[in-house]
Amino acid sequence: MSLKDIAQRDRPIRVSFEFFPPKTAEMEEQLWTSIKRLAPLSPSFVSVTYGAGGSTRDRTHATVKRLVQETGLKTAAHLTCVAAPKSEVNEVIREYWHAGVRDIVALRGDMPVAGTPYAHHPEGYASTPELITGIRSIADFEVSVSCYPERHPESPSLEHDLDLLKQKVEAGATRAIAQFCFSNETLARFRDRADRWGINVPILPGLMPTTNFKGIARMAGRCGASVPTWLAGLYEGLDNDPESRRIVASAVMAEQVSDLYAKGFDQFHFYTLNQADLTYATCRILGLTPKENP
Repeated sequence: MSLKDIAQRDRPIRVSFEFFPPKTAEMEEQLWTSIKRLAPLSPSFVSVTYGAGGSTRDRTHATVKRLVQETGLKTAAHLTCVAAPKSEVNEVIREYWHAGVRDIVALRGDMPVAGTPYAHHPEGYASTPELITGIRSIADFEVSVSCYPERHPESPSLEHDLDLLKQKVEAGATRAIAQFCFSNETLARFRDRADRWGINVPILPGLMPTTNFKGIARMAGRCGASVPTWLAGLYEGLDNDPESRRIVASAVMAEQVSDLYAKGFDQFHFYTLNQADLTYATCRILGLTPKENP
């Protein structure tokens, strides 16, 4: 599908943005500069990540609270259940509700020590479906969950992943956000299989900027996402050429969203990495215009 076709689209497009809580004053400034640039695009929601083992709990809560109070954006707080008793997780849930948060991205989470096999806290939530049930018993949150078009790295099969996703939906999840994936055919097949599995919630492709290609390749290896040979080839010889990498990354993402739209997707979730330019440009390619001058 050409960019001209996208501009003349006949289906509405919705986008959402993911941010992570900043560690330093400089990162804080970069985050809020990005939020101010992207907010006028009227995202369906924005989300804020939660570190392994709840390691960014306070920073996540502070970022979420400020987003709710200062921007008016629909804000989804990430929440994990790993390495914490139910009482502690429930306290966080109530804190979010009292802060005005009405959306949670419910995740199992990673162990505090990378590479450690998953084991739930003896007094904690044993699984994401159980966490969702707990969230919904405390307050009427909208709950998003993750899904893995190429299989979760710890899962025995894609069928197991689909069964788990269905359990999440049956527990009360209303949307699924996909792990980033560079194969649109894989994303489309996963969506279609999920539909046949009786999973009747929107599946949002997760879009990852590839400007820092080597970093993304390392991340992909950890989370079970494949990096196609053709994509790696585009970045050969560009280690010391950041401007060319930005141009290549823009072209890659523009092509991906136009093809996904042609395959029937009309909701997109951007992993912004707290940087606005590439996400903003891609949203403009999708035909989204700011409600005010950013």
